[in-house]
Amino acid sequence: MKKSYAFKFLFIAFIGIHIPLIGILFFVLYSNHSISANSILIFSLIMTLLATVVTLLIINRLMKPIVVASKALNEYRTNRKLPVLPFQYEDEAGLLMRNIQESIDEAESFINEKQDLIYMISHDLRNFAGNPQGLAKLIIEENPSDSVKNMAELICESTDLQFRYIENFIKLLKQQDEIAKSSSIAKTIQIAPILPAVNEQVSQLLAQKNIKLVSDITVDEAVLKIDAELLIQVLVNLISNAIKFSYAGSEISLQIFRDNEKFVFTVSDKGIGFDQTQIEELFKKFTKMGKLGTANETSTGIGLYLCKKIIDKNGGELSAMSLGINKGATFTIVFPCNNAEKLSF
Repeated sequence: MKKSYAFKFLFIAFIGIHIPLIGILFFVLYSNHSISANSILIFSLIMTLLATVVTLLIINRLMKPIVVASKALNEYRTNRKLPVLPFQYEDEAGLLMRNIQESIDEAESFINEKQDLIYMISHDLRNFAGNPQGLAKLIIEENPSDSVKNMAELICESTDLQFRYIENFIKLLKQQDEIAKSSSIAKTIQIAPILPAVNEQVSQLLAQKNIKLVSDITVDEAVLKIDAELLIQVLVNLISNAIKFSYAGSEISLQIFRDNEKFVFTVSDKGIGFDQTQIEELFKKFTKMGKLGTANETSTGIGLYLCKKIIDKNGGELSAMSLGINKGATFTIVFPCNNAEKLSF
């Protein structure tokens, strides 16, 4: 029985069921005076309650390793917190905890090794792409014929594109790792300091296309599960995306407000927009919807994907809406009130 978790449950259940019957039997057989029906009924109730309490207490103790293992697994999945599970149990529950611990350790080791390998490969790929580009630049410096110069320039453009894809790939890996390691504990986010940090990162992009960013903020702070740095990253990505697909001299709106039981961020533009049937494709990794901006800016295809991953992991929801082509777009982040507490100005 010591090594059989299931048998322990069955044994405790069997004893729990029969304790009242055994008690009543002894009570009737060994009582020294006549027993009334009421006495037997009261004694039966007492024994039943006693047996139930004892059985539940023992079962609760038996359930402890399962509860510990479940909590540890959930902590790893939500917060990527490595558990240290006890190994003193010798039954199936102990085997389960050992297997969970070993699986988590192996998964963490695999993730780290995979990232190291990919970073190493990406670094080598940069060198491989850089070699033909260097040779192509040397050819251009030698003032070759127009046809040779054109081919060398094509090589440079091709390698620039390879560099861009490598950088985007590394960026995706790093930001996915940041998302996985981010804490889901609620903390107070001050809204006012966030805005200058966002403006600092998008100001140059705004100036290049003479676009005005208009902010409308009606809340001061909020208790959110998302880290301030990740929130800034999401807002910068959304505003940068809006700039990319907006026309020069237009306007982008950033709103932060409370709507009944919701805490809402919106980024709206008057740019090229999109068809509503393309919304699901919009948030996919390396989406096929990646296209040039209004000033021929290139698209990485991972910005909106990362934004959605960050918001989803931290208890929010990111959605997009457009009235159609050339009718602008609005991206909305919503945190429900059970994930956020707000204070108005």
